[in-house]
Amino acid sequence: MMTTRHEYNAIIIGTGQAGKPLARTLAKAGWKVAIVERDQVGGTCINVGCTPTKSMVASARVAYLARRGADYGVNTGPVTIDLAQVRQRKRDIVARFRRGNERGLKRTEGIELLLGEGRFVDSKTVEVSMNDGEMRPLTADKIFINTGARPARPALPGLEDVPVLDSTSIMELDRVPSHLLVLGGGYIGLEFGQMFRRFGSEVTIIQRGNQLLSREDPDVAGEVAKILREDGIEVLLQTQALQVEQLTDSQIQMGVQTPAGTSTLIGSHLLVATGRQANTEQLNLAAAGINVDERGFIPVNERLETNVPGIYALGDVNGGPAFTHISYDDYRIIRTNLVENSQATTRNRLTPYTVYIDPQLGRVGLSETEALEQGRNIRVAKLAMRNTARALEVDETRGFMKAIVDAETDQILGAAVLGIEGGEIMSALQIAMMGNLPYTTLRDGVFAHPTLVESFNNLFTVMDRQKPKK
Repeated sequence: MMTTRHEYNAIIIGTGQAGKPLARTLAKAGWKVAIVERDQVGGTCINVGCTPTKSMVASARVAYLARRGADYGVNTGPVTIDLAQVRQRKRDIVARFRRGNERGLKRTEGIELLLGEGRFVDSKTVEVSMNDGEMRPLTADKIFINTGARPARPALPGLEDVPVLDSTSIMELDRVPSHLLVLGGGYIGLEFGQMFRRFGSEVTIIQRGNQLLSREDPDVAGEVAKILREDGIEVLLQTQALQVEQLTDSQIQMGVQTPAGTSTLIGSHLLVATGRQANTEQLNLAAAGINVDERGFIPVNERLETNVPGIYALGDVNGGPAFTHISYDDYRIIRTNLVENSQATTRNRLTPYTVYIDPQLGRVGLSETEALEQGRNIRVAKLAMRNTARALEVDETRGFMKAIVDAETDQILGAAVLGIEGGEIMSALQIAMMGNLPYTTLRDGVFAHPTLVESFNNLFTVMDRQKPKK
């Protein structure tokens, strides 16, 4: 028999990049808030996503630059990697971020942080199995689900019998793999593949599609593949994994189907990076009548409302773009609508992102492919990074900038920047898009020299010469 229910104005399940700031904002607005966390405060980004991976990417880039020292007239000698120290640096940064998040919640009046597993009893009630053994029933008129997602495993014969790494467990290795097989040519697979190549591993990336990064334009994906191959990574496209098995303690065998026929790959470690699935199985969503899709994600409308009144899904769990900044924007939409009594939706919001390969790939707005599929009349301009003064000065000339504009209005529709600090350059273009500036404003702008952004002058001068496409 259930004990007395604890009443709140809001229950938030998950302490990710939407749940945590939402709890603090609602509490400061006078709401009584319960926020439930089954594992570690801070969600994917802080604990197993952005913060730890980018910390390790930074270590890998230092190794890369150290090996290139002679290119700059700096002789450094042999470079060795202490992966245990790389891991400890990552752990220390994560712990500092996590402590700060937890302190922020505990110090905010009106918030009760409950450590345990939450599950729905009905559309207004969540039962929490506390980590200390207590069962705590909670009730509220508003419930927010921010439980995120986790690495998914494909249906591949033999996979259950092989010690598989995913994007979380690979960061806990204390020794550099001799040969890392990476199944999946998406953002996660490429970041880890290049990272471990720079740490000293042989790396093979197996991609089922005909290009890496399936969402990107073919010229962008092709340039990324070229860069990775220059770094000594084997990139196998149009290659289907057939089965895997453990040969010895230090060898994993993968059978693959390639355009040339079947083949066998041998590696010491296997990273599976083929997608993510929602963390919803334990929520007992059926008890509340909440709909889910075939992968467990919770569909929402443009106001982030589920099919059940008063219940919202924020961040990765709703199946939208799986980026921390999108999760945080979901929080801003809820804040605007419920606290500020205004109107905000996900309609027409830009989805910028950066892939932390090196050089970075920054992307915002429409790709060329997407714009043409929509029947838009566009012009496209590209500028190689080797034609950028700043890139030449620092000897980081790989990649290119690419912009798409509306041929009739001169508005910037999207951009891809594959180059040194590609994410930062993309963000400058995003600001211009947010301000509805025509590309001619950047073409004629006066930017400090020598900077990467001053290349907008040249990029958009190239745009002047491009014929429209449709």
